[in-house]
Amino acid sequence: MKRNRTIVSVLSLLAVILCVSWVNRAEEGEKVLFTNSISEDATPAVLARIMQAKENSISEIKFEKGTYHFYPDKGQEEFCHISNHCDVMVSTAFPIRDFKNLTIDGQGSTFIFHGIMIPFLIDQSKNITVKNLSVDWHEPFYSEGLIIANDEVKKTFDMQISEAYPYEIRNDQIYFIKEYYEHSLGQTILFDPARKAIAYNTEAYTNLTTVKKASVSRYTENIKYKYEVDLRSPEYKNLGRENRLFVEELKPGVVRIHNHGKKMPQVGMILTAKGEQGFNRVAPAFRVTHTYGFNANNVTVHHAGGMGLIAENSADLILDHFNVTPSNGRMVSTTADATHFVGCRGKVELKNCILTNQLDDASNIHGTYQKIVDVLDDYRIGVRMGHSQQQGFQIGIPKDTLGLVRLSNSFFPYNHLTIKSTEYINGRYQIITLNEKLPVEVQVGDLIENLTAYPELLVENCIISGNRARGLLLSTPKKTVIRNNFFSTEMEALLIPVESGHWYESGNGANIKITGNVFQDCNHSGLNRGIIRFETDDDNENIAFNNIEITNNKINHFDNLILEISNTNNLIFKNNTIVNSGTFPMLYPENPAIKVKSSKNIVFEDNTYSGDAELILASDESIPNLKFH
Repeated sequence: MKRNRTIVSVLSLLAVILCVSWVNRAEEGEKVLFTNSISEDATPAVLARIMQAKENSISEIKFEKGTYHFYPDKGQEEFCHISNHCDVMVSTAFPIRDFKNLTIDGQGSTFIFHGIMIPFLIDQSKNITVKNLSVDWHEPFYSEGLIIANDEVKKTFDMQISEAYPYEIRNDQIYFIKEYYEHSLGQTILFDPARKAIAYNTEAYTNLTTVKKASVSRYTENIKYKYEVDLRSPEYKNLGRENRLFVEELKPGVVRIHNHGKKMPQVGMILTAKGEQGFNRVAPAFRVTHTYGFNANNVTVHHAGGMGLIAENSADLILDHFNVTPSNGRMVSTTADATHFVGCRGKVELKNCILTNQLDDASNIHGTYQKIVDVLDDYRIGVRMGHSQQQGFQIGIPKDTLGLVRLSNSFFPYNHLTIKSTEYINGRYQIITLNEKLPVEVQVGDLIENLTAYPELLVENCIISGNRARGLLLSTPKKTVIRNNFFSTEMEALLIPVESGHWYESGNGANIKITGNVFQDCNHSGLNRGIIRFETDDDNENIAFNNIEITNNKINHFDNLILEISNTNNLIFKNNTIVNSGTFPMLYPENPAIKVKSSKNIVFEDNTYSGDAELILASDESIPNLKFH
């Protein structure tokens, strides 16, 4: 009898253990493995399982190591307003929406996408990890041509185009034909194939002058708009313009471009073209929205028709060994920024990343200004998004603190209010209800910014080089550390801006520590700018930037201008070594090494200068007795 009771007890215990194990599996979700059997088009199988996740949850998605193709034809389709991208209908195989604690592990796989797809569309989720995979496109969203001849007198140049970039000439214009996509010349820039980087002094040669003023334009002055119009929007941008260039084919694979207005591109350089601005950012590799906790580990983005990663209204985004580098001998990786963070909070970290050859910044971290266009009552305002590529952006969530800003008076808010609710009316216009009564001084035309939605930032042990535009744009007042990185960029390595007239990107850079970095021949495109630059687009002397430390950096530069400081309070420049590299000819030998204006409490201490500037430091009357040490 005792033996039977023991058997029953053991069986009961096993039943409990099995039950607990089953519950844990149910709570944690299923671990899914995809094999190479789906590699020819993985979209249907992956999408089908993800769409079942509400009924049968998933904790992990793994892929047997291999190469997987994803086509848009059977993907989930949706229309997206994407910050700093086009508003576009896209397809995805990974609609990661309302997931918690999910890991996607490629185990070393390569994912190759076709057409206008967003590989990873992550929304309203928590604790998402993507690791051990690379993203590429079968056909890129840009095209290349090798310059083989030029004629400065006739204003022509000849370009050899390989079979990798199919093209057509229609009405004397060249169009590059892709799977599911085509583009014109549009935005162009030169690459130096020997350096595999943006060509020295490319501003003298590109962008190509593709348009000119229309020869016939009648009665357009009679068109009146009741409300503000953004003439940079796609629906307006070509008004009053017609094609300037015309293209002829000399023989198969060789075309001649006529009527370029700048210098003719140099023989041996590679011209890259990605189509018209406003139409050429259609497929970022990662889109992360309203997500708390996102990790990308050991991920490489070889290409995307937009940014490598665009994150909006999210928190705690950690990228470790997140690399953006071109593949297959291409000059270009992503056709826009490598990474971009809008209205994010918590922490943003980029560690051990290689971000190269993208056609815009390595990273841009900012909020948004929205313009007050209606004061509806004591508690409600109507606000308008300023830039067409920020349509649909939600500025905040309930309890977030908004700052009311009038930049003509100050770069800092004159009052603070908290959000009760937001009402989406359309992509440009939203109504915000506030918890507090509006102050009497509020005016139509004032701006709002979300003071809650700025992150702490760490960029550490990264390589940023070979790309068009800047290294980092820093527009967060929270603690920022830029440490032990390598920069070699076509424009500024570090730009700290306040910008309210074009992109409406908010944020006053403050509490920034820049230390232990190497800056190698940055700003070699031909623009007359410092490689570290503090800049506002409002011409006043108000302070915009606070508490900056620039210490223990090595600056090897072919030109003179290193540092531009404006509208800054409390900056220390200490223990930095500045050397003339001699890599390229100087573009602006008349410049000093450092310019300071509209600033106070600036200190230079224990720096070593071995450059060629006749004048190291030039400062205005705001700080007349400043000395360089």
